[in-house]
Amino acid sequence: MNDVTQLILMYFIIPLWFIAGIVDWFCHRSSNISATAGPKESLIHLLMFLEVGVPLFLVLLFEVNSLIIAVGIVFFLLHELTALWDVSYAVSKRRVGPIEQHVHSFLEMIPLLALILVIARHWSHFIALFGLGESPADFGLRFKQEPLPTWYLLSVIAVATVLEFLPYVEELIRGMKAKEKSSRVKATLSSDKENQGNRETDVSHQDAEAASPYASSVAGEEDPGVALEEWVESNKK
Repeated sequence: MNDVTQLILMYFIIPLWFIAGIVDWFCHRSSNISATAGPKESLIHLLMFLEVGVPLFLVLLFEVNSLIIAVGIVFFLLHELTALWDVSYAVSKRRVGPIEQHVHSFLEMIPLLALILVIARHWSHFIALFGLGESPADFGLRFKQEPLPTWYLLSVIAVATVLEFLPYVEELIRGMKAKEKSSRVKATLSSDKENQGNRETDVSHQDAEAASPYASSVAGEEDPGVALEEWVESNKK
């Protein structure tokens, strides 16, 4: 394996993506993402993981041709749009500190750097997408004739699962639990407030009755209000 660009992809770009991803997860945790932005942002993170992971494993397993390059370009553009959505939502819900912002710069540029290196290694397939070059665009899907070492593929899958996928699933679950707890607290507070309002209404009614000039009259006693009216009438005469 003497291809320098392939070595850079395998032993620098992919490990750098893993490191940046887990550091970003720690940044989310330190900003209490579960109680602020909640599960919605975690779902966005999982979406971005898929947008990088799908073209990555296509490149690792299949012969790179016009199809793989086209998929890589489309997924990169989708990843950029999703990243913009992610940041726009996050800053409205929680603090995104300088360290996290710096990590985001890596997470946005790593897919671009990887795509450029793949295109550089397979330039003829890239220009074929635009009808250039000597060969037509190849959109077949074939496993690599010279597959990468099995130990390397298994290592990438294992590390991607442990450092990327599972942490963000845990983040999602944590956010869902926090949202459910918050909903229960709000429901309890709303119920308490409603009960307090009912008690205040009852007390107000009692106060109003006590303040009434007829409140002291009971069965068998003369109503003082009626007596007052009779006294006024008698004086007029």
